[in-house]
Amino acid sequence: MARKNLLEISAPNNERADTPVAKDSRPIAGFLPQARNSGPVGGITRTLGNITEKIERASDLERQLAEGQTVVDIDPDLIDGSFVSDRLEIDPIELGQLIEQIREHGQQVPILVRPHPESRERFQVAYGHRRLAAARELGIKVRAVVRQLTDDQLVVSQGQENSARTNLSYIERALFALRLEQRGFGRDVIMAALGVDKAALSKMLIVTRQVPLALISVIGPAPEIGRRRWLELGERLDSVASEPIVAELSADHYRKMTSDERFQRALVLATGKPASAKAAAPQSSIAGLPVTLKRTPARATFVFDSKAAPGFDQFVQERLQSLFDEFQQGKET
Repeated sequence: MARKNLLEISAPNNERADTPVAKDSRPIAGFLPQARNSGPVGGITRTLGNITEKIERASDLERQLAEGQTVVDIDPDLIDGSFVSDRLEIDPIELGQLIEQIREHGQQVPILVRPHPESRERFQVAYGHRRLAAARELGIKVRAVVRQLTDDQLVVSQGQENSARTNLSYIERALFALRLEQRGFGRDVIMAALGVDKAALSKMLIVTRQVPLALISVIGPAPEIGRRRWLELGERLDSVASEPIVAELSADHYRKMTSDERFQRALVLATGKPASAKAAAPQSSIAGLPVTLKRTPARATFVFDSKAAPGFDQFVQERLQSLFDEFQQGKET
């Protein structure tokens, strides 16, 4: 409704011109008519007060519309998922429970979407993937708030909503961090999205580099497994190849296990020897450089001598991306 319509008043012939009468007899939501003051000063004061209140309400409505606060109903088929996934899988039992809740009580909490940056008349979800899936299953429109969001704003909203409302497992959060990093998001954005500090984020990324993505995929979200156990699995994989573990856990009878059970089995399979009996990794120095190279069948580790060359490790770390790009270009030529 245009603001001028909200403020339009008339003065009938049988009433004073300074006494406003709204064209629509119904009051604006939240506005209750007050008793008239008999004097002209009271009438003018009341008129100005009403006009001010109507202007404020119109401005508030415009602000909400501009910020996307209005909830609208959208066909789920017009909504695409976020460009970065935050889940390994949607638990079918939890989804079934959510479907029944929405069937009985309706969708109480709207999802957040933005106009799709690449497809006109389509939308992209920031958060609410399970509610969106439930609405699709029920064949109903989904209640949504539509906002203009940058990529940074979308992933921060997605991560913060999941941290506050859903039960993402540790490894799902770690994978979300990895995917954001791979897409070029800065550490500050990733930390804001996950609600973690620099040290916690570093440990998440360490896990995703120690444990191959193929193994994480066959294990699944493992909701009961936290950071310490995932780091333990990563350490054990230093001396054990992951491919046989992936192959075994991919068998049909393992797929019937829970995700937590598959993790426990992977931990057992990765325990080739007790940690105390693990063979020492062969070391070799690099001529003329304060660096030692440790090799295992699964990985290679560079150890920098910080006393001999303070800051050299940081220097190398800052150039890893360009070195890797050069390496990839060499493979393609």
